[in-house]
Amino acid sequence: MNGTKLTKKQLAVLDFIRDFMEENGHSPSYREIMEGLGLTSVSAVAEHIDNLVAKGALRKVPGEARSLEVLDYKHTETVNLFKVKLVDASEEDKAILLKAAEILGLDLE
Repeated sequence: MNGTKLTKKQLAVLDFIRDFMEENGHSPSYREIMEGLGLTSVSAVAEHIDNLVAKGALRKVPGEARSLEVLDYKHTETVNLFKVKLVDASEEDKAILLKAAEILGLDLE
């Protein structure tokens, strides 16, 4: 991602798409996203998708149905914060930070 912070709704859209793809083997339609997240219009979904593409969190093939791909749904700012904190952390704090990163599924390498 390009480092731009995502909104709670954008994170919800990404999580929904990722979960849907894991369960179904393909990305959801805009209507399925709308219904799954309780949004009121397909245009609201399209706006979220366009913003996520612009932020580098999603990729889509224009003109193709079900072509959404989650590129990076982890917060790069969170990963960077963990890395900075690990530099000067005590051994005990490092162990806690590494365990927290593992729980969150963050790649610190």
